[in-house]
Amino acid sequence: MNQSYKIPLSKLVEDFHFEVIVRPEHFDEIQIITPEVNRPGLTLAGFHEVFEQDRIQLIGKAETRYLQSLGASARRVALQNFVDAGPVAILYTTNLEVDQALIERAQIKGIPVLRTEAKTSHIMAALIGSLNTYLAPRITRHGGLVEVYGEGILLLGDSGVGKSETAIELVKRGHRLIADDAVEIKRVSDKTLVGSAPEIIRHYVELRGIGLVDVRRIFGMGAVKETEKINLVIQLENWVEGKVYDRLGMDEEKISILGIEIPCITVPVRPGRNLAIILEIAAMNNRQKRMGYNTAAEFNKKLMQQMGIEE
Repeated sequence: MNQSYKIPLSKLVEDFHFEVIVRPEHFDEIQIITPEVNRPGLTLAGFHEVFEQDRIQLIGKAETRYLQSLGASARRVALQNFVDAGPVAILYTTNLEVDQALIERAQIKGIPVLRTEAKTSHIMAALIGSLNTYLAPRITRHGGLVEVYGEGILLLGDSGVGKSETAIELVKRGHRLIADDAVEIKRVSDKTLVGSAPEIIRHYVELRGIGLVDVRRIFGMGAVKETEKINLVIQLENWVEGKVYDRLGMDEEKISILGIEIPCITVPVRPGRNLAIILEIAAMNNRQKRMGYNTAAEFNKKLMQQMGIEE
């Protein structure tokens, strides 16, 4: 079952510093449930058959110019019909003057009216981006998330395999912690997953035998980060004697998270292996691949040339 998410309108007002022109009594209870916004040109022109009440309605210069072209009586009727359609919120852009007829009707109907200095196209893009993040589909995975050389690495594996110890070692080496033990993963676009830590355990790492460690206080603000894009998944598992592990990197595995395919590698763990260095190399190698250079493919190409085999 798909779970839906919502964000209080008051949170958006706080984030974007909107001016509140009309604040109904239930203002703090109003929730936004869709990342889409709308410019109600057709609605103002009298076409009401298709109107998404759940979308924030933006009124910019084009809508204002159209309304000004109408007579006073026609303009008042258009604005009243627009408010009566029940939009979740109305946002005036470019610091435009709000028509008094709309204010009066919004006060009667309990519709919030907001205003911003930002241009219509700019605030529309910013709102959609912010709402896509707030309302994104999400799951929580047991694991850790670190940033290594700019690559977001999701660490997965059984409890006790060494995920937290590896994360701490990476922090000591100058990299950054995003989450330990639990990672909240959001699908913010068709190609992008972003991970963060649940607020209650943010910046904490649990080390068996020591307990909870506050990474931010011990290593400083530069050792932590709130969110990070997930570029690579590393599955840590205890070394299994006799199991064949990939030694060349020719086989590119993927793991599907929220419908998005992410590169995945399995790293066997046993005493003596320096996992922090291995993850640093994995991060740099993955970055090279994303930039178009695949070491394993280049090596295979040279090997084939030496053997006189054409591809």
